[in-house]
Amino acid sequence: MSSTDILLQQRDGAVLVLTHNNPAVRNALSPEFYAALTAALQQAAADDSVGAVVLTGAGGMFCSGGDLRQLIKRRELPETERRQRLEGLHDLIRTLRDCPKPVVAAVEGAAAGAGLSIALACDLLVSARDAIYSVAYVKVGLTPDGGATAFLAEFVSRQVLTELCLTGERITGERLHALGAVNRLTDAGDALAQAVHLARQVADGPLQANAAIKALCRSAPQATLEEQLDLEAQHMVRAQGGAESLEGIGAFLDKRKPDFVKLRQPG
Repeated sequence: MSSTDILLQQRDGAVLVLTHNNPAVRNALSPEFYAALTAALQQAAADDSVGAVVLTGAGGMFCSGGDLRQLIKRRELPETERRQRLEGLHDLIRTLRDCPKPVVAAVEGAAAGAGLSIALACDLLVSARDAIYSVAYVKVGLTPDGGATAFLAEFVSRQVLTELCLTGERITGERLHALGAVNRLTDAGDALAQAVHLARQVADGPLQANAAIKALCRSAPQATLEEQLDLEAQHMVRAQGGAESLEGIGAFLDKRKPDFVKLRQPG
């Protein structure tokens, strides 16, 4: 399957919708998908007409995780080459983290294994109530990758993290919402529409401020208070001298809606 077929792209105003399109294998992961999504996110990062990104899966399935038929073949490879193959996934996770545009996951069906990692790597998560999530690696004698343990550790205790990883237990969107990882719960079939709606709320906002806010939210769980205060000060000082704050504060004082989109136009 070509990169243009495996990842569909559609625009909804300032929102870019990216759809993993391999439903025949329940949107199992592949090097082609890693490369296509990484490239699409890099292009979105450089495109000022894109304010936010939504990531979803075709056929009512977000992602079933790694393709076990391909993974079993890797046992014959040297460890260095196995590591190299894994870096495609990890480069994608880094790109999701570093993309200055907010990325919203829209999850239907299931997000298992590295599919769960990708969903949690997004900045916001909209889930169908009946969607199934699982750190499923242990079921096939493997260990987590794609940042699964890092992302889960941001909102659950070590004991809950250990339980999820050791048991591979299937949990619903409702439980993941209760644990704090899901922003919006929807009825089955409504996750994409609600994710686009959420993305629209931020897509027409101030691009530079949104990027800074995303970076601050990413650093907050790991940074010390002093480190985070320093980062906040850096971003605030920069924002105070920028065109976005001039427009935003001016609009507030003039009692009008700010127009941040006009600041993206050349000239």
